[in-house]
Amino acid sequence: MSSSSIEAHIALIGNPNSGKTTLFNALTGQNQKVSNYAGATVSRKSGQFFTPHGHQFELIDLPGCYSLSPNSPDEEVTRDFLLGDQEGETPPDLILCVLDATQLERHLQLLLQVIDLGYSVVVALNKIDSAEAQGLRIDPTSLSEDFAVPFVPLSALNERGIVQLKQALRFPFPSAPGRLWKGPAELEESIALSTKVAEEEGLPKPEAHGIQRIACPDNTDTEAEQFIVKKRTEFIQRAVEAGLQRPDDSAQDLTDKIDAHALHPIKGWFLFTGIMFTVFWTIFEFASIPMDWIDGAFGSLGEGITSKMSEGDFQSLIVDGVIAGVGGVLIFLPQIVLLFFFISLLESSGYMARAAYLMDRVMSKVGLSGKSFLPLLSGYACAIPGVMATRTISNAKERLATILILPWTSCSARLPVYVMLVPFLVTGSLSQTAIMFGIYAVGTITALLAAKFLKPRLGATEPPQFLLELPPYQKPQWSHVFHQVWERAFSFVKKAGTLILGISILLWFLGTYPKSNSDDPVVQQENSAMGRAGKLIEPIVSPLGWDARMGTAMLTSFAAREVFVSSLAVSYSADSDEPESVRETVTNAKRPDGSPLFTPLVALSLLAFFIYALQCLPTTAVVKRETGSWKWALGQLGGMTAFAYLAALAVYQIGKLIGYS
Repeated sequence: MSSSSIEAHIALIGNPNSGKTTLFNALTGQNQKVSNYAGATVSRKSGQFFTPHGHQFELIDLPGCYSLSPNSPDEEVTRDFLLGDQEGETPPDLILCVLDATQLERHLQLLLQVIDLGYSVVVALNKIDSAEAQGLRIDPTSLSEDFAVPFVPLSALNERGIVQLKQALRFPFPSAPGRLWKGPAELEESIALSTKVAEEEGLPKPEAHGIQRIACPDNTDTEAEQFIVKKRTEFIQRAVEAGLQRPDDSAQDLTDKIDAHALHPIKGWFLFTGIMFTVFWTIFEFASIPMDWIDGAFGSLGEGITSKMSEGDFQSLIVDGVIAGVGGVLIFLPQIVLLFFFISLLESSGYMARAAYLMDRVMSKVGLSGKSFLPLLSGYACAIPGVMATRTISNAKERLATILILPWTSCSARLPVYVMLVPFLVTGSLSQTAIMFGIYAVGTITALLAAKFLKPRLGATEPPQFLLELPPYQKPQWSHVFHQVWERAFSFVKKAGTLILGISILLWFLGTYPKSNSDDPVVQQENSAMGRAGKLIEPIVSPLGWDARMGTAMLTSFAAREVFVSSLAVSYSADSDEPESVRETVTNAKRPDGSPLFTPLVALSLLAFFIYALQCLPTTAVVKRETGSWKWALGQLGGMTAFAYLAALAVYQIGKLIGYS
């Protein structure tokens, strides 16, 4: 598609969780591009689509916002875009406003603010199927008449009503409806004067600036701002009274019945703990079979290649480098798939918002608001989107504190390391589940305690009140769940086939060259570049119970935590004359005196290090971008590494003192 054939630009706006991004994907399909707004770290997503009338439009997906009085960088970008103040952007020709039909009255506040700016507007009344399931009866015709803009009921997730929405985007677009309320003469004069001043300043949307300056809470005339809020609320209440029929309030629906237990201050925590324990138990219990298949497949592949290739460096590169390295990571794919399946399932069913509600009480105890919970929750998947999600936090110091502690929520990249080490501590799925649950709990608790320590030292004020929307419980949207799982699984496999493959090959070269004259594999390993590097850092890591090769594996894991497993597989495979599975390679690793290397105490030391170390240089780069300072990014990297080292040191040395091995 050529950008020159675009006839109009449409801005897509809506509250967070209104289904705005789902609608954007349904309209634009694969024809999308992502960049950043000029001068901002906020992503700019745009796409193109055709209407049934043959018109081609560009759709700009603006960051989600609750109102046009910004409380976060995302909301500030949305406001500036609509006012024409965003650098490098021109005001849109029409605004497509997405409303959640299950939260209609609250979401109409944003719509009225948008209409006040003087734009042509079309409303996408999303999640209409969920509203109907709750017994809500919405009259789009009545709402269209009251707000003087088209209301199109649809379900973006099921792509119901998408064609009708495109048909409603008739071009040329109808004129803007104008403000739907009027104030007293004095207020109208103030708005007119503000608009005139904006026009004299040469602003691109003077009428929008005029009303925005008067209606904004930062305005010194608080009486005018309060009056405008009151008039908008009264207008919405009248419109909802005519256009929305609710079910009998005396009848307690299923969501209320479940929430009586899920949100209970005591029973809610038992339920939350039980759900999390079940998730980890399932990961260990049901993933073991496909893990054995993958492990056996890579072991058989190595044996097959060994039998068909003549002995030499090339055979070693393929078997000990590529197969051992990549296989050492791919074996954990079943756990990754199950973890993200359950995370997506909990989000789609509506329970994850209840977990946020429970955690809000805990967050307030350490000086954070519930706004910090969702970024921290994202961190369990990956720290990078978690850090970026802190943009929704309005308080700058609270946002910084959240960024600094976020990597202590264990991301999915740590899971392969945890799954490899936990069996050295205990056997049996229930015992391993308890250990895994404890690992995640330790990281989370430490992060919250660190927030309590950091917050006052950053000069942060008390956290603001947190408004949380609790969506109704619903059947999981399986297409969305499986799409999320597929994306994560593909990303994991792609990393194994690119980054981890490349590092595995590099590690093999470093562990093989320069060659030694001796045929002893131990001497060859010590003479290699990796062996020499290991000797340099061995005095540093030996107090942790690690040998030189374990230390070099730890260094390589700063590129990506999963590399630690493949690095061990590559390093220790040289100790065996016969190809072994990944588990056998690590389990059979020996010290020079023949004693087992991976004892329970060494495994605990490694776990302590990996719980706390920030072994992800891409995360450090994102932290620098989000904080605007290398001081915070490198300080976080160095501080967490030092803390991880001391934690591993304490675990190993105390374990030795009490006779634990």
